[in-house]
Amino acid sequence: MEAIRKQASKLREQVARQQQAVLKQLGHFGIETVVVDEAEQRQLQNLYNSTRTAKHFQKDIVRGIEGFVSTSSKKMEIVRRMAEDCCKYGTENQSTGSPLARAALFFGNSHSSMEKERETLLGVLCDQVSEPLRVLITGAPLEDARHLTHRYERLRQEVESQAADVLRRQAKFRDPATSAESSIKLQSAEAKLSELKSAMMALGREATAAMLSVEAQQQRITFQRLLTMVEAERSYHQTVLATLEKLYDEMIMEKKQNESSSQPITMEKDVCVPTTSKDANSNGFDNHGHANQNGSYFIAKVIHPFDAQADGELGLSVDDYVVVRQVAPNGWSEGECKGTAGWFPSAYIERRDKAPASVINEEASLAMIPN
Repeated sequence: MEAIRKQASKLREQVARQQQAVLKQLGHFGIETVVVDEAEQRQLQNLYNSTRTAKHFQKDIVRGIEGFVSTSSKKMEIVRRMAEDCCKYGTENQSTGSPLARAALFFGNSHSSMEKERETLLGVLCDQVSEPLRVLITGAPLEDARHLTHRYERLRQEVESQAADVLRRQAKFRDPATSAESSIKLQSAEAKLSELKSAMMALGREATAAMLSVEAQQQRITFQRLLTMVEAERSYHQTVLATLEKLYDEMIMEKKQNESSSQPITMEKDVCVPTTSKDANSNGFDNHGHANQNGSYFIAKVIHPFDAQADGELGLSVDDYVVVRQVAPNGWSEGECKGTAGWFPSAYIERRDKAPASVINEEASLAMIPN
């Protein structure tokens, strides 16, 4: 279809050139009054080509987004299924304290989160990029402007044909034997030419204004949609990168804890999570927050956040202080923070000899609360 349109356009240009040649050869009538303004015609043709090229570019973007969304949706389904399997394994085996179970939970939760971000990205691409471009492609402004251009082209050819007819009649009019009837026909032809030229000039201005408006709209909106696509992709990749960095840190911490364990991982089954004890004598601290010589408790500062994933685990925030009561050989410790007790990775805390007075007072007041 496109090849046929191109061939038709070439034929029209050839006919126009031939008509212009005839007008120049017979140009005793004053060529400037009958020859179409070539600059205006060239501008309109350039605008037509520009808007057609932009329309094809918009179609390419829409097709690309459709393909990307289709492929990504299939990938998203696969990754979500894998994430669900990882979470299922981690949840079913969390009671064993296995590093693999915890790693599976980290992995599954992280990838579920990333796929939600991917779903958001696909939504933006469809609703804010593809759909507005599709409206432009099939919209009335473009079609109306193209229709005006086609009307102008047909009228231009009619004007040139009428101008050639006027020139022929003028050539005959120079013959002394010309009849009065020929004179009347010449006047009628000249009047029709003048009328056609006026209509053509008005239509040319209208078509040019419409094409300029459409071209500006195409350029502006297409650029905005491309920018929206870049912003959405940038936000997606930044969020995914942050999630992967967190997942990587959690996996490395788990690896270090596993490697630093002095006993096999199977000993985790022998470690029981005790219930929270708030007896004043069980804290093992003096008034300055130091561990008593006859106790194994010590105070530590949180250096890495930890989200509790299972019952018996203690969530930690950076810069919190923890009263550590047990340090298991499998890389996990048990302690109390802000009145809540539980287990957490030993590598997420750093032992301190002293603690702020506010922390000591808080722990002391909590320790005095009876069970």
